[in-house]
Amino acid sequence: MPASPNPLRRNEASRRAILDAALRLCTELGYGRLTIEAIAARAGVSKKTIYRWWPSKGAVVLDAVDDVATTVVHHRDTGDLGADLHAQLTAVIDLLTSPNASAVVGLIAEALHDAELAHELRERLIRPRIDEFKRRMHQAQLDGQLPADADLDVALDLVYGPLYHRLVFHLGMPGPEQLHTLVAHALRAFGPAPAKR
Repeated sequence: MPASPNPLRRNEASRRAILDAALRLCTELGYGRLTIEAIAARAGVSKKTIYRWWPSKGAVVLDAVDDVATTVVHHRDTGDLGADLHAQLTAVIDLLTSPNASAVVGLIAEALHDAELAHELRERLIRPRIDEFKRRMHQAQLDGQLPADADLDVALDLVYGPLYHRLVFHLGMPGPEQLHTLVAHALRAFGPAPAKR
């Protein structure tokens, strides 16, 4: 007798098709022109199927971007903090300049007007990566590569702020040499703040 179809496998295939369709359509149309109807048509599913799993297109795209970001953006620890930060920032730049950039930028823009999406974006995509950054920086403190009293919240802003500033204002991402300079300046700034007078 033939085996019964596995509904879990079918659901995962549909989920994957929906996420892939959302990313492809963001690349082709831009986030602003993306619709649930277009995602459903491209994925070969009904709108009802999408709405059963996600409340909005932003939620679909967030899942899709989360999948992609999980595979490309990690902090390594080779013992050389400067090289590790350069490699990690290069991976972020690659994501922000990839065909999936429209999805990432669209999510950031939509989150400015959608508090629920902003919360999900922050907690699912941003916060875990901040925690990973801080773990790597804390290890650098233990290894003596950063002062023990370096403010890791300020370090976060110094390292990532320039990339998102350039993204928002369409200034272009730094090339490899400019990125080396950015990391070098950030590392010099990670020392303790001067005493208040």
